Amino acid sequence: MLVMTPGEQGPQAAKSRVNEQEEAARLLGAELFWGGFQDGVIPDGSRCVQAVESVIAATRADIIYTHSPNDTHQDHRSVAAASLAAARRATRVLTYEAPSSRGFVPQMFLDVEGFVEQKLELIRAHESQVLKNRLVDLEAVAAQARYRGFQGRVHYAEAFEIERFVWDLSAGAIVAPAAEVLLEGVV
Repeated sequence: MLVMTPGEQGPQAAKSRVNEQEEAARLLGAELFWGGFQDGVIPDGSRCVQAVESVIAATRADIIYTHSPNDTHQDHRSVAAASLAAARRATRVLTYEAPSSRGFVPQMFLDVEGFVEQKLELIRAHESQVLKNRLVDLEAVAAQARYRGFQGRVHYAEAFEIERFVWDLSAGAIVAPAAEVLLEGVV
């Protein structure tokens, strides 16, 4: 998991945003990498692309998840552009929806029945964003999972826009349990 900034410009709570991210990564069981960029001014261009490329290489990620390019937050747009450039040789690249996404049109739905409460717990780890400043509404997140589930014809779903997605039938990607597919090689 790559986090590009320490979030120093955003609201802070009792724990720093760095500590919140470390806690979320621990709960998720993900290895955490830091991009080292200043919050609010992630640059466009090669430095950002190289930061993403280095984590893709270090983790040998086979599925790349990044922000949707259609986002109102400038850092999210910069990260999306850098990630898509860095993943130019990857065969599976998905963009996800954030509360600041606009015009998000999903083409892929992952059944997350049984994982919604876990997702909410992971989001709660970001106390400054959720509990203190209400930048993320947990009820809206749950409702969105239900709505995306309805769209995907399951109860709850996580939705993605597909930049590129090649199924490797020899690797058993279609029959692997959803949690393994979602968590394998996350960047």
